[in-house]
Amino acid sequence: MATNGKKDLELNEGIRDREIRLIGADGSQLGIVSTRDALRMAEEQELDLVKIAPQAAPPVCKLMDYGKFRFEQQKKDKEAKKNQKVIDVKEIRLSLNIDTNDFNTKVSQAAKFVKAGHKLKVSIRFRGREMAHTNLGLEVEKRFAEVLAEIAVVDKAPKLEGRSMQMFMSPKPSQQQK
Repeated sequence: MATNGKKDLELNEGIRDREIRLIGADGSQLGIVSTRDALRMAEEQELDLVKIAPQAAPPVCKLMDYGKFRFEQQKKDKEAKKNQKVIDVKEIRLSLNIDTNDFNTKVSQAAKFVKAGHKLKVSIRFRGREMAHTNLGLEVEKRFAEVLAEIAVVDKAPKLEGRSMQMFMSPKPSQQQK
């Protein structure tokens, strides 16, 4: 049994079904044949017999050069991986009684992250008696979101989880760059 990315493919002698629906190397339907006959045809053409649809009744097998098929598959996977864009989540930590200059510094840092295409996690950690004033933390996070409103949108509104309040923001669609 050979693996093809996400699914397992049965090859040649590994196919245990009595009858299979056979597809030729050129994609033509060869009909329902016994596995023994299909294996003989594969050997004559110097190809592999690969089960491509095991859930069908009867299972569908194809004559192909499995080594070449695997190479092409790996090439496609590599190309797809290369074209993926990785989005990082950057965290900005605020405090309940943050001063204006500190707040502005955090805003400018967050703006850099958003312009670079990253998502933001804005969090406030409540310590001790600050837990009694979670509404002030909510105001700080809302003010933070308002300042960044022209370049970022709030994905997940501020929510209190245990002793910390978190809000998630991402770049506006018009702001995103490659």
